[in-house]
Amino acid sequence: MKKVNKIVAVFLICIFMLGFAVSCSMVDLSNPGAANDNIREIPNESVIVPLTRTPAIPNFLIPVASGTRVEKTNKAIIDYSNTTDGYVMVKWLTETTKDLRVQIIGPSETKYVYTILPNDSYEVFPLSDGNGDYSVGVFEHVEGGRYTSIARVSLKVSLTDEFAPFLHPNQYVNFNRNSDVVVKAASLVASTDDLIDKVAAVYSYVIQNITYDTNLANAIIRGERPGYLPDIDSVLSSQKGICFDYAALMTAMLRSQNIPTKLVIGYADSVRHAWINVYSDETGWINNVIYFDGKEWIMMDPTFAAAAKNAAALQAFIGDGSNYTSTHLY
Repeated sequence: MKKVNKIVAVFLICIFMLGFAVSCSMVDLSNPGAANDNIREIPNESVIVPLTRTPAIPNFLIPVASGTRVEKTNKAIIDYSNTTDGYVMVKWLTETTKDLRVQIIGPSETKYVYTILPNDSYEVFPLSDGNGDYSVGVFEHVEGGRYTSIARVSLKVSLTDEFAPFLHPNQYVNFNRNSDVVVKAASLVASTDDLIDKVAAVYSYVIQNITYDTNLANAIIRGERPGYLPDIDSVLSSQKGICFDYAALMTAMLRSQNIPTKLVIGYADSVRHAWINVYSDETGWINNVIYFDGKEWIMMDPTFAAAAKNAAALQAFIGDGSNYTSTHLY
C-alpha cells in the first residue's frame, strides 16, 4: 500500500502545476450578497479509420445574443435572453487595460468567477446550477484586489432542458460548427450510433494522442499566461495540453455529438484538477467512471489515464471516485 501511495503521490506532484491553470478563473469575490456595495475584494490567489466520405456533423446548440432581455451600462452588456437554454452572454463595450471579471452565483451559492477581455465580442457563461435564482455581475479592477461593479442583474431561471447548460459551448468549452474538434469527433464516432461507444472512441483518442504540456504548465506557474483558457483546436493540432485542455477537448467533442457532458473542476486528492462527467439514459450521470474495459467501467480522468497507461496504482486511483471532489461545473 505504501508503494502504491508513493507512486500516486509522485504523479500528483508532477502535475501539481495543473492547479494554477484552472484556479485563476475561479478567484473568489467577497461579500456577494451586498447589493449596495459596489467595491469588492478579490483574494490574491491563483485561480481512426480513414473514411471515404466526410462524416455527418449533427446539429448542436449554439448560443445567441438575442437582445430581448439585456442589462446595459455605458461599459458592459449582459444578455440574458436565453436563460431557459442554460446560459447568459456578456460583452465589454469600451477600451480598457484593466482586469475584468464576470461573477455568477446560482441557487447552490457556489461562486463562478470568470475573466473577460474588452474585445467587443460576447462571451458565453453557463448557468450550471440549473433552475433557481441567480445573480450575474460584471466587475472592473480598481486597485489591489478591489473591483467595482459595472453591471448586475438578478435572474429566475427555469430551464426547458435540464441538460442545456452541458450541451452548449461556453467560454471554457469554446467550439462552433466549423471547429476542427467537431470534425474530428464526427470522424471518431462515424461507425457507431451507440452513445457509450461514442464516449469510448473519443476518450480513447484523447488519452492515446494528447500528451501533457509541461512547458505550458511552467509558464502558467511563472505568471506568463494569466487567465489561461483552452484553445481547443490548438490543443488538437499540437497534440498536447494540461488537464484543463484534456477535459475541455473531450467535453467539446462529446457536446458536438449532443452528449451531455460536464467539464468538472475540483480536486484529485488534494491537487487542483479538471475532468469530465457524461450522461447516458441507461446510467444517468457517469460521475466516477468513464472507460469500459469489457468488464467494468474504470478511469474517469483523461489526464491521469493518459499518463497511467498500464500503471496499476494510478488506474486504481483514477477508478476510485472517492479520490475526486468537484467544486465547479462548466
